[in-house]
Amino acid sequence: MKEIFDAIVVGSGLSGGWAAKELTEKGLKVLLLERGREVKHREDYPTAMQELWELPHRGRMDLKTRHDYWANVRTGYTANEEHRHFFTRDVDFPYEEEKTFTWVRGYQTGGRSLVWGRQSYRWSDLDFEANARDGIAIDWPIRYKDLAPWYSYVEKFAGISGQREGWDSLPDGDFQPAMEMNCVEREVKSRLHQALGRRMTIGRVANLTQATPEQQALGRTSCQFRSRCMRGCPYGAYFSTQSATLPAAQRTGNLTLVAGKIVYQVIFDDAKGRATGVRAIDQHTKEETEYYGKLIFLNASAINTAWVMMQSTSRTHPDGLGNASGQLGKNIMDHHKSRGVQGVFEGFEDRYYYGKRPNGVYIPRFVNMGNDKRDFLRGFGYQGGASRNAAGSTESFGAKLKEEYPRLGPWVFSLQGFGEILPSESNHFTLSKEKDAWGLPLIRFDAALTENEYKMKECMVDEAIKMLDAAGLKNITTYETQKSAPGISVHEMGTARMGKDPETSVLNAHNQVWNAPNVFVTDGAAMVSASNVNPSLTYMAMAARAAAFAVEEMKRGNL
Repeated sequence: MKEIFDAIVVGSGLSGGWAAKELTEKGLKVLLLERGREVKHREDYPTAMQELWELPHRGRMDLKTRHDYWANVRTGYTANEEHRHFFTRDVDFPYEEEKTFTWVRGYQTGGRSLVWGRQSYRWSDLDFEANARDGIAIDWPIRYKDLAPWYSYVEKFAGISGQREGWDSLPDGDFQPAMEMNCVEREVKSRLHQALGRRMTIGRVANLTQATPEQQALGRTSCQFRSRCMRGCPYGAYFSTQSATLPAAQRTGNLTLVAGKIVYQVIFDDAKGRATGVRAIDQHTKEETEYYGKLIFLNASAINTAWVMMQSTSRTHPDGLGNASGQLGKNIMDHHKSRGVQGVFEGFEDRYYYGKRPNGVYIPRFVNMGNDKRDFLRGFGYQGGASRNAAGSTESFGAKLKEEYPRLGPWVFSLQGFGEILPSESNHFTLSKEKDAWGLPLIRFDAALTENEYKMKECMVDEAIKMLDAAGLKNITTYETQKSAPGISVHEMGTARMGKDPETSVLNAHNQVWNAPNVFVTDGAAMVSASNVNPSLTYMAMAARAAAFAVEEMKRGNL
């Protein structure tokens, strides 16, 4: 007799972990399927307690790594020796590019929740109303008020540290105590506000600064200021599936976790008008298995979720699950960055800071707001901070290096812009005729930045130079860290967007797939626009909201 779960969650990353937690805590028997290997909290963080000099290449990339991790190398950091075991080897999981697209993946329990940047910002109605205001793509079917209580709910559980500021365009959250700015950052903040009216705050980040009893009960404690988050945190100080949502789901006794299963299709019963389960291939044996459930939550990440839906064809959904609009796989968005500015701050030579704060400062969007009008749509924010390093020359060695190293160089303050990419049907992916090692279609990307984004990049640099100059910094220089192309910020989204009708969207206002009411999508695929702030907190809030709605609909007999 086949086992039928109350719910199946596909993908154990940031949003999938939330879906599993919420559904199990509401009494459902849940199967959580992960395509990658199992990674256990603390046990499987091999470099977490190592020093750089203990690693074979001191943390850097060797030539073989550059070959094997060819897409990850573009980011400049995901293929580093400290943490590349949490990212896929691109030669093992190839994809095709009509235009350059950097697709960074983490196939293991916890997905990329183990390695995310942890910057956690609420969206505002400035973001949810943007498409309607600008006449771009389609309108969001929800507004800030719909997510506000769920933002609070997930913030309290995850643990977001930050400073309340009272800014409408960047709503405050339920924060743990903020991390402290260093002396130079505080001075720059004051000068920027005085000279230009610019606002600056400490980053709002998913690192605990004052662990609550609930978080302590899960084995979590406050941040140790080691800034080694991407290696995996044995203290559970930053939010990840392993540190938070997975143990919460497991303690209910309602969770079954199965790793190494590549879900590639949702099984849809045309007679019932419902999905009945999913099909998956074993990563190692290539054996195919069908799993059955009353609810399906797709949280495989924006690209893979749409990839699964494209392969889920039936009489009701001949072009892919929920794809009557033809929008599945389209409207790929990310954030564009790469351009930065830095300068030397003269003063405070007798001051330093304690520990390695895993966070920077944040300057919220100020362009195209109020009376500020530019020759492009939307806007950008900045992340950055101040630090000082050893004064020694990189060319020194031996006795000279030993003599120079203890001395500190000047304070350097830097800013890097993060800008919004507009949704566009022309930015899309398709299923290739080429197959992967499991006989499944490769993905072929066709996405690029537009004139709007390039104009915004120039403005990012110009405004950053203006701010650093106004703050009195010297020797101001610009830099570019990566090639400008979608995917580089690892915030891909938009491939199965929400909307108000099935003619223009894939999901409704509750993240349900049109004409497949027991299937929900609550990862980045659901996004309608990109904002300019990090999207992960919004995924968490949407997942919790959709899970609550789904359970209530089940109780009413509607699912």
